[in-house]
Parts: sequence; C-alpha cells; structure tokens
Amino acid sequence: MASVSYSQTMDDEYEKFIRRMNPPRVVIDTESCKNATVIQVDSANKHGILLEVVQVLTDLNLIITKAYICSDGGWFMDVFKVTDQDGNKITDEGVLDYIQKVSCIECGNFEYFFRCIYGQIQLIPLVHLQSLGPDSCFASSMRRSVGVVSAMDHTSIELIGSDRPGLLSEVSAVLTHLKCNVVNAEVWTHNTRAAAVMQVTDKETGAAITDPERLAMIKQLLCNVLKGSNKSREAKTVVSHGVTHTERRLHQMMFADRDYERTGHETLNERERPNVNVVNWCDKDYSVVTIRCKDRPKLLFDIICTLTDMQYVVFHGNVDAEGPEAHQEYCVRHVDGSPVKSDAERQRVIQCLEAAIERRVSEGLKLELCTTDRVGLLSDVTRIFRENSLTVTRAEVSTRAGKASNTFYVSDASGYPIDGKIIDSIRQTIGQTILRVKGCPEELNQTPQESPTRFLFGGLFKSRSFVNFGLVRSYS
Repeated sequence: MASVSYSQTMDDEYEKFIRRMNPPRVVIDTESCKNATVIQVDSANKHGILLEVVQVLTDLNLIITKAYICSDGGWFMDVFKVTDQDGNKITDEGVLDYIQKVSCIECGNFEYFFRCIYGQIQLIPLVHLQSLGPDSCFASSMRRSVGVVSAMDHTSIELIGSDRPGLLSEVSAVLTHLKCNVVNAEVWTHNTRAAAVMQVTDKETGAAITDPERLAMIKQLLCNVLKGSNKSREAKTVVSHGVTHTERRLHQMMFADRDYERTGHETLNERERPNVNVVNWCDKDYSVVTIRCKDRPKLLFDIICTLTDMQYVVFHGNVDAEGPEAHQEYCVRHVDGSPVKSDAERQRVIQCLEAAIERRVSEGLKLELCTTDRVGLLSDVTRIFRENSLTVTRAEVSTRAGKASNTFYVSDASGYPIDGKIIDSIRQTIGQTILRVKGCPEELNQTPQESPTRFLFGGLFKSRSFVNFGLVRSYS
C-alpha cells in the first residue's frame, strides 16, 4: 500500500511539473475574423480545465458562437469565437486585458486564480491574490462584476425542494421577518423542482450573519416552508459562509436532486425538447454526444458543466451557434477511460443533458426591476406577483452600490395568456419606471399551457398564512 501511495504522489508531482514547464498561453485575435474575436487557449491538460475556461468567458458575458476543442495527448488546445451581448467584436480593453493577463500567470496559480475568482464545485474560501502583483485590484473588480464576493460580505443559503405556488414569496417573506436582506439570488425551476442560491446580510449591520442560533433558526424555518404539505420529496436548506459559483452550484444541486427524471404525467412539447443523442465510436473508443437545440446565452457552459459533473472528459468538440439553432458535438470518455457502457448509461447522459439545457430556458414574460435596494423589497414584489396570480419561472436578483437590479420571468399561474391589464396594474402599483416589460410582448397573448411546470414560484391564491407552515409561533 505504501508503494502505491508513493507512486501516486510521484505521478501527481510529475503532472504539476509538466504544467509548470508548460504554462497556459492565451492568444487574442481581433483581426482574422470579421464578426467575432478569436481566443485561443493552450495549456497542459487536466480534468476540468475546459469548464474553467468556458466559465471565465461566460462570466464575462461573452457569447461563444463557435468553438473547436482538442485535449488529446496530454495537451489542451481550444479556439473560441466570441462576441459581446449585441453580437459585436470585443472592444472593451479591460476585458481583453483581463483575458490576456491569464497567459502571464504561472501555471500553478492559473488553476487557483480561476478557483478564487469564480469558485468551482466545492465551497472554496477566498484569499487575497497577492501573487498577481500590483494589478491584483483589477482582478478584484472583475470578481465583483460577475457576482462573487468574499465570505465576510454575506451568508449563502442554498434551497431545494418541490415547487408549488407562492414558494418564492414565502421564502423571501420569512427572510424579511428574520431581518435578513437578500442582496443576490438566483432561482431556477425545472420538472416540478425548485432550487435557489441566495446571498443574505444582516438588516442592522449589512454584514454576514454569524450567530449559530440565528443561522439554525433560519435553516429550520426555511426547511418548514420548503416542505409544506409535500412529504413525498425531500427538501434541503444549507447555510454557509463559503464562496461558490452560483450557476455551477444550481446545476449541481438539481443534478443531485435528480430533476432529470421525467414525471409520468408531464406533457412536454417535443418541438421544444433538445435533440440529444449518444452513440459509441468503436474504432476510436469514444462516445459521440450530439446536441441540437435552440441557441441561448450560456448554453455551452451548461452542457460542459453537466458533462464534467458526470465525470466525463471531452477529448474533441465542435460547437456552432452562429444561427438561431446551436449544434454541438463531443467525443467523450468517462474519467476511467471507457466510453458509455450500456443503454441505461446512455439514457442517463441524454436525460441529464436535456435537463441542463431546460433549466435555464426562460419561459414567460420578462420583467426587469431597478430601484434603490431595501430590506423586504423581494418579498414585496413577489407578493404583488402572487396576488395577481402570476408565477415566476426564473429569477435573478442582484444588488450593486445600493441599487437593486432584478429580473423575473413570469407567466399566468393557471397556464392561460397573461392579461395585459394585470401587467399594467402591477406596474402602476410598483412604479412604471421601476418595473419594465422586456423581450417579446407577444407573451401576453401566448397559447395556454397545461404543463405542471407552469406552477412554478408564483401563486394561484391571493394570500397565504404562515400558520399553515407552523412558522408564526417560531418568530412572532
């Protein structure tokens, strides 16, 4: 056993030596392609590096229109064509300089640099990036621009459970009653399940909540809300002070919750379902994964994130998303070196990739709220939505410099077209300049949907008492 351990240690040290001798190289080309900026990344290969690179590009709000991936023979060589949100070349010198600086970082710090700024898989404490030298303040500002903050700034709350009408309104109301301010949050719903990562601060101090008894109370009451009257599926609440990548955590939480398992009564629109196929390429000992679906931002990240979490390694890949439809093809093997071994494993890969694509699909009418932040703002807004029988299918909440910038995707809780008069009434209540309708106004006249996934984070009832969840005695 000792000799095996020694051999593994030597192998690890050798891999580290190879990475140090071959530091990552980033080349940015703004001339060769007419419509996009070309970014080439070369590095010694290791499991997860593709996700790290895609995560960096995605967090900078870059749109990846094409990608060529190759990581055979211990070397990682990828080419990405990227644009900004408006489809133009990247002209922001700050973004270009930031990407270019990665090539100057010593290989050992390259991995840690990504982990510190963006988080990865586990909750990793944030440290000062002193190794970056005098320009480290630049890295700090970029870190905050993508929503990752020090553990001393907030308390992170992870929630997952069965979805039902009014859940987001109830969760935010409980947090407000417990004198917690929601400064950042992301909420996803899929296949009758709901997951959220919320960053909260103390109402009085504006800092993270550290009192163990108070944290235990928050966890207990939120668990009661998540459970509700549904005893068939588990609900979980986790409170931590770590730093994490929110979207990565949401994928991991929903994957662990097995949201990819289809319910027997679900009626999906086959035209909207992603086309995912997995076949074995026996001559090369690969499994070939092909995906065709409607393109959207962060699609590549969602797919690579899921393949990585399922312990598959991408050896070759081709991504084309220049049109309305995205086409992606990957040659993969499991980390143990084998392709997909059975039909059951093949079906699981297909289901998990379909779920990864669907989780972020934005159903409903897009509403954007921008106003001065205050404690209870999220609770008040979601209560108004609930009282008007609107359900929120996805939500993004952020606070910067005292300003709240929230995005909600809403639809009628019963699946019928949204009445334009209801939206007008809500805007008058909240404020015409504070709440704006974005995207396609045709959502107000969409065809009624009967899918149970329409009952997500909203409400059919006008109001609901916390007595139903046994909460009143706990904090009244």
